[in-house]
Amino acid sequence: MDDDSRPARWERRTEVPLGAASLVFLAAYAVRVLGQGLWDVWRDLCLALVLGCWALFAADYAVRWRLSGQGARFVRTHWLDTVVVALPLLRPVRIVKVYEAVQRRHGRSRLSLHARVMAYAGLATSLLGFAGALAVFQQERGAPGATIRTFGDALWWTCATFATVGYGDVVPVTPAGRLIAVLMMGVGLALLGAVTGTFASWLLQVFAREGGERPPGS
Repeated sequence: MDDDSRPARWERRTEVPLGAASLVFLAAYAVRVLGQGLWDVWRDLCLALVLGCWALFAADYAVRWRLSGQGARFVRTHWLDTVVVALPLLRPVRIVKVYEAVQRRHGRSRLSLHARVMAYAGLATSLLGFAGALAVFQQERGAPGATIRTFGDALWWTCATFATVGYGDVVPVTPAGRLIAVLMMGVGLALLGAVTGTFASWLLQVFAREGGERPPGS
């Protein structure tokens, strides 16, 4: 039976609209970074969308904090929501919860624990990679001695960083770019570790079940 508390009702009502707002946020940020040839009015519109969506996320966090009645404990027990407010580019990760809510409304089963972990971590890794490439490209382009001159270079550097390869052919040279790199290394490794660890655990369970099966009549 679904939770009928006030925080749960609020979350069910706002999950889909805020999920759409998160996609708008990401698209507006990408257009603002990559659309160098755009007229100023369009760039200003993208900035307004980014700030407006961010304000929505902060307002939603404040309302759920108020409804929970937990005070400072809410921050500790809802750490992912706190991170999403600080780094709203990760907000689309919650789209997995939107999918689960739709499945429940149609009487279908929820995703298994392993599927949810892999979906969350995989989606978060993809979003972090794309957002990190945008942020690094924004900081590095035009910097003296920069090797990340195009968004393609930024994507290549992101993939090499996440894969822990570290070719060194393109690297950030600005202080802000290097700070972003440190954050991506830590969070990216954690997320990729969650995906591979969960996938390995799922395979072990599958092999264990298959090993316990016996042919009919044996």
